[in-house]
Amino acid sequence: MKELLARLFSRPVIAFELIVASLFANLLALATPMFVIQVLNRYIAYGVDSTLATLTAGVVIAIVLEFGFRQVRLRLAGAVNARFDEAQASGAFDVLTGAKAAAMDMLPPGLRREVIKGAETVQAAYNAPNVAAVLDVPFALVFVGALFLLSPLLAAIAVGFLSVIFVAVMVNQLSLRQPTRQLTAVSGRCGTLVDSAIVAADTVRAFNSSGFLRRLWRGETRTLDGLRRRIVARQGLLLSLTQSSQALMSVAIIAIGATLAVKGDLSVGALIGANILAARALGPISRLAGLTGQFARARQSLNMFREFAKLPQERMQGSALSEYKGGLEFKDLAFAFPGSNAPLFESLSMKLEPGAILVVNGANGAGKTTLARLLLGLLEPTRGQILVDGVDLAQVVPEWWRRQVVYLPQEPRFLNATLRENLLAFNPELDDGGLNGLVRAAGLRSFIDHNPAGFDAPVVNQGDNLSLGHRRRLALARGLATDGMLVVVDEPTEGLDGEGSAKVYAVMNELAKRGRTIIAFSHDPNIIMGARFVLDLDSKPVPKLKETRPADPTPAIQATAAQAHVQSGSYRTAQGTARGQPKGDPK
Repeated sequence: MKELLARLFSRPVIAFELIVASLFANLLALATPMFVIQVLNRYIAYGVDSTLATLTAGVVIAIVLEFGFRQVRLRLAGAVNARFDEAQASGAFDVLTGAKAAAMDMLPPGLRREVIKGAETVQAAYNAPNVAAVLDVPFALVFVGALFLLSPLLAAIAVGFLSVIFVAVMVNQLSLRQPTRQLTAVSGRCGTLVDSAIVAADTVRAFNSSGFLRRLWRGETRTLDGLRRRIVARQGLLLSLTQSSQALMSVAIIAIGATLAVKGDLSVGALIGANILAARALGPISRLAGLTGQFARARQSLNMFREFAKLPQERMQGSALSEYKGGLEFKDLAFAFPGSNAPLFESLSMKLEPGAILVVNGANGAGKTTLARLLLGLLEPTRGQILVDGVDLAQVVPEWWRRQVVYLPQEPRFLNATLRENLLAFNPELDDGGLNGLVRAAGLRSFIDHNPAGFDAPVVNQGDNLSLGHRRRLALARGLATDGMLVVVDEPTEGLDGEGSAKVYAVMNELAKRGRTIIAFSHDPNIIMGARFVLDLDSKPVPKLKETRPADPTPAIQATAAQAHVQSGSYRTAQGTARGQPKGDPK
């Protein structure tokens, strides 16, 4: 109930109005049992029709007013919830999109989805009718008080039953915490399996993995069904206990009340009214019993969201240069994955002047993509610094920095939006002329022209509906949208045909001609020929900087005879050393 109290006390004026509305609604609810008592004791005894008409008119007015107060209460409860529900939903998504990449990498995708779904669970649990139902619980004492005025003994019986059921509700709430927590974890694992079946559909079939996934799915769903049955059984037991207690309470009140009536201590009308009052007192607690499962799931979702919200977030403040000229320097740079026995690389020191070009190569797993992610600020070095025009990247605003970089990842993924939206998301200021320039440079003109929807063609499953070649060309166009001074390309020609590779060479030559600093992670010999220095990440733990040829004022990325002609561009070469190698002796 902490969440409910937090919501109420966040708007104290509305909370006060809610309590007042609940009080009046429950006081007006006394009209019905009082009507029964008066009809049985006065009208039936004396048969005066005007008395019946007056009583009937009065109770109808009370019922209408009660309805009005309950409707007002629902609107007030909705007003209290609105801000919290919006904050919960947007907060979860803000964390999902703003947490540091390294922290997000540690969480399974299924668990991330459970956090987002948890916002809906909390909203469903704390909706206006449920809040109103909880607020009715303390006002059960209104009916107990009225019952006490009729018969203290019958009131004591009702209090006893209410206390037993209330304790059972609280115990059930506590007992549901562990299975609800387990249910969330298993649901997350099931979500991960669904991701595998959908995103990797071809892989599942091509490598005969259907049986393996089905076995895992059956195991997880059996566990899930077992937990659900366990939760439902406890809920069913509580509801059965509540219903049986209500029946027993009615029997006890009627039986004991009848003895009082025989003795003349209680009228028949008061006996029937007492039974109605006791049932009305038990009603809010019975409704609360039906909500324990929802509240248990909401509690788990809130706990999960609070843990999720602790993930380190990317900086929103920091330095931003008035102009980035393209300078880059590594100072004693090292990186190791959490829990690994050895660093991926260490003691990397190197300085690139604006306009320099560097090729980085190494075997799979040597750290090429990791270094690229470090350059984008997606990961943080274990030790050392990355300086951009002399400023520590750790102090720079990530959003500003990424606008300075032309980035082509090895395995590009896209937003589930249109082609136009994917390009504009990176640079909203692009006009149609700018968009057309990007697709021409990336070799996407024919693809756009032959697609009936053109730029409005949808991208689904993060780009899986596109061929590998089109994905890489779209990624190139997206990267070029920033027109940044630093170019970071990770295996830019991988999976491309001759024409596609030629487009990449032409783009890189044009960027080099315009003085962009280029870092290419590639094994492509035509790209390697365009750089004077190659950084070898296969050298462990300290990468080696190798000089491939003497300085050449106008080198170019080469195209083979089978590929389109590429005009040469000019750029300056990398300058510097890896630690342990004296300047001028990069061997």
